[in-house]
Amino acid sequence: MKETYFEEYLEGPRKTTTGRTITEADIVLHAGQTGDFYPHHMDAEWCATQPFKKRIAHGTLVFSVAVGMTAAEINPRAMSYGYDKLRFIKPVFIGDTIVSKTSITEKREHKRPSHGIVVEKLDVTNQHGETVLVCEHLLIVERKLPVT
Repeated sequence: MKETYFEEYLEGPRKTTTGRTITEADIVLHAGQTGDFYPHHMDAEWCATQPFKKRIAHGTLVFSVAVGMTAAEINPRAMSYGYDKLRFIKPVFIGDTIVSKTSITEKREHKRPSHGIVVEKLDVTNQHGETVLVCEHLLIVERKLPVT
């Protein structure tokens, strides 16, 4: 566990994960967990009549996998405060491999003087380098010295 205080976060690129291939099992398990059995995800025959011609992974599946891929490091001085500006840019299909890239884009004050907000941009791309998902992860991070 690497302890990083608010003051120590630097704006700029942080990390790029290894790839993770989305499988049919991922889609079936996610549908069962969420109750989202829409034909866009589950019905190959119906999808063949639609513009994308094949099943699409749930946006929430892609989001949760992409976020999970970035969670290798635990910072006991920070925790997730939520996500903003989440967008599903392109569909992800069975067999696509996604990669997550994070960068710190902003640091700002929080109402608690002992903490600050760090904004981490998440860009998710497929095996072709196309952006499939973007969002901002807000972290609430303890300060070394509270603001007075």
